[in-house]
Amino acid sequence: MDDDPGKLLAFPQAPEAIELRHLRSFVAVAEDLNFGRAAARLFLSQPALSRQISTLERLVGCELLRRTTHRVELTIAGEALLDHARRILRDLDEAVTATQSIGGELAGRVARLWEPLVDLSAEEADLERMRAAYETLHAQFSPPPEVQVRPVNAGGVPSLLVTPDSSGPTTLLYLHGGGHMLGSAFGYRPLAGALAAAAGTGALVPEYRLAPEHPFPASLEDALRAYQWLLDAAGEPRQVIVAADSSGGGLALSLLLRLKQEGLPLPGGTVLFCPWVDLTLRTLEHAPAGEPQQLASIEAARRCVDAYLAGHPIDDPVVSPLTADLSGLPPMLVQAATGDHQRQDSHELVDRARSHGVDARLELYPVDTHVFQLFWSFLPEATDALHQAGRFARDAGSTVPTARAGG
Repeated sequence: MDDDPGKLLAFPQAPEAIELRHLRSFVAVAEDLNFGRAAARLFLSQPALSRQISTLERLVGCELLRRTTHRVELTIAGEALLDHARRILRDLDEAVTATQSIGGELAGRVARLWEPLVDLSAEEADLERMRAAYETLHAQFSPPPEVQVRPVNAGGVPSLLVTPDSSGPTTLLYLHGGGHMLGSAFGYRPLAGALAAAAGTGALVPEYRLAPEHPFPASLEDALRAYQWLLDAAGEPRQVIVAADSSGGGLALSLLLRLKQEGLPLPGGTVLFCPWVDLTLRTLEHAPAGEPQQLASIEAARRCVDAYLAGHPIDDPVVSPLTADLSGLPPMLVQAATGDHQRQDSHELVDRARSHGVDARLELYPVDTHVFQLFWSFLPEATDALHQAGRFARDAGSTVPTARAGG
């Protein structure tokens, strides 16, 4: 609008009810001074276009166009509105174009980061090359600047403490993803650090053993020892929050179910980023073809399952939580991407948890990649997701800790 208040046109009758389609119709007619040409340009019928103009005039409370049998003219009020309406529509169109450009650029960046690993998986490259590619992906990012990292021995499991304040408490246990065969505590410093900063606490990231060298239950045993170490340090089970992504989500559920089986204290809550919990691969069959993601094919996922289980029965509820009795588990936050090939795992897990009386919440984000939270440093949806996860972790473990971890 112009700075000169004398040029402003007041619309006292609910201007908030004016829709963009009303303005587009008005501008089209005002520029052509012809209803037929304007209707053709907007792909509307002339009666529909006339109704939109009439609605706009009713809302602003004055006549904008003067119609006669052979002519269409702008009224003084119409002239006053035209420039402002053009500016509104132009600014909106530029904003939409800029948003689409940025969105496409960010999506392309994510796809390029995944691409080397996806290509190696498709060609069934050797394990060491796959592991190196996964570490290279994580090496593109750094932990938040306020985060400090130091090694600890967590009950015999080599681990990293990732803390936003070296003197503060550590109450998060983070189990990294990687298809049970890839990933490391070192590589996951950025994501664990970002979650720790969002939650206002430290995170313990165990270097649990990987398949195929160490199949199930090696990783579960390591997770259990690390959890017990953290529990001893924190002093209060409710303070501890178990967080994980992808296959780490399946490991986290295995940990909770094992704790329940053995009558051990359960944590205060669970945060799962795009969890992979269906080792039967039934849910993966619903994945759209051609998505550039870590476990982009059933064949790649099956190799991971075979290496991880190494003959262990897949119907064991501890490794198949979608068939397990989940009653009694702590509150659960599950985050998934709408375009993730494994999103069905999240839906079914939350449905099953709720059916067993668990306080389970599912958050969906409009992203087309698996474990989108990895890209928190540049992807707005990932930043939002981590903020929500941090809030959940704070609320779930709201009692003041009675001791400090890592001391």
